[in-house]
Amino acid sequence: MSKLVSPHGANQLQPRLLSGATHESERQHAQSLPPVQLSSRELGDLIMLGIGGFTPLQGFMNRVDWRGVCDHMTMANGLFWPIPITLSTDETTAEGITQGKNIALVDADNSEIMATMRVDEKYTIDKSQECTSVYKTNDSAHPGVQMVMDQGPINLAGPVKVLSQGEFPRKYPELFLTPAQTRALFEARGWQTVAAFQTRNPMHRSHEYLAKVAIETCDGVLIHSLLGKLKPGDIPAEVRAQAIDTLIQHYFLRDTVVQAGYPLDMRYAGPREALLHALFRQNYGCSHLIVGRDHAGVGDYYGPFDAHHIFDEIPSDALEIKPLKIDWTFWCHRCDGMASMRTCPHLAEDRLLLSGTKLRKALSEGAEVPTHFSRPEVLAILREYYAGLKDEDRVEVKLAGHSAK
Repeated sequence: MSKLVSPHGANQLQPRLLSGATHESERQHAQSLPPVQLSSRELGDLIMLGIGGFTPLQGFMNRVDWRGVCDHMTMANGLFWPIPITLSTDETTAEGITQGKNIALVDADNSEIMATMRVDEKYTIDKSQECTSVYKTNDSAHPGVQMVMDQGPINLAGPVKVLSQGEFPRKYPELFLTPAQTRALFEARGWQTVAAFQTRNPMHRSHEYLAKVAIETCDGVLIHSLLGKLKPGDIPAEVRAQAIDTLIQHYFLRDTVVQAGYPLDMRYAGPREALLHALFRQNYGCSHLIVGRDHAGVGDYYGPFDAHHIFDEIPSDALEIKPLKIDWTFWCHRCDGMASMRTCPHLAEDRLLLSGTKLRKALSEGAEVPTHFSRPEVLAILREYYAGLKDEDRVEVKLAGHSAK
């Protein structure tokens, strides 16, 4: 019997991905169904439903669940869930869909049928309400708000039968692991407690420090890198993975770290997204989530430790996974090492504050990276990437919010 944490709201994973004869039969059936095109965000959500990352969800949420999640982070059946998982379409497409019938869900290029779905409900939402509840703002400059506002006006709800994992297994054959695969890997290593480290950036010294703090108290760490859509100017997943792998090889004890990736887009929902990150990491078999400064934030829409506080605001039994809350970390010249606000007694001028945005800005501009900001082996990989960028692919990196401090 497994000694890992249980999947969220279930005794076992509940993947919606079909296989074998059932898969082939459903794929044939899908050819005759009316198609609905998925956005990049919806595609990632669908694949997570397929691989069991969103256990125990069976499909896209209906209106009652959407409202409950927005208002109280709770679905109609009492299940804790912090961010709506919804599917939208335009009015013309929705008019051609009959409630109770099946549709085919196709990727953004309309090149592959990803799933079928029985449409149990068609409904409209108050997008402004979702933004206020989930993102704490209606500012159109917020990328998550823009994502919601760009959705179609009609939501479709119902259970899905997933047929494909898209390009992720092909593009990232060693990095893309399902919850069943990470759980099997943890068990093979004899791990019972596993801390997840969420990242959308290559790891600098502060990230390394956070992971090593977790290793002091847990059996191992899952460095879990986002493979979905990011902001312009962010570093591609394959480059991040190479840099992280080099860091693991040179600076971590053997068999204490697993690197993997997951297929979601960033929502930049700050505290609410931290809860979602915890929830699906529980499905991947993790007992803890490392929560540092400005987790899943963007700009200055959230306080630097709002993601810490939100874990204290939810019911104690909402999640089995627990946060590892770690204060602002930095290199202290007087301490001559990595430290945090909880351990370092020195002044601001003694500290080198680290952030992924600062690192990207320096590298993109060909500027010198301060000593102790990142490991030299990692910097070599990142400099090679930036040196190979064409002028038209370069994006100005601006410091804003907490990253500017």
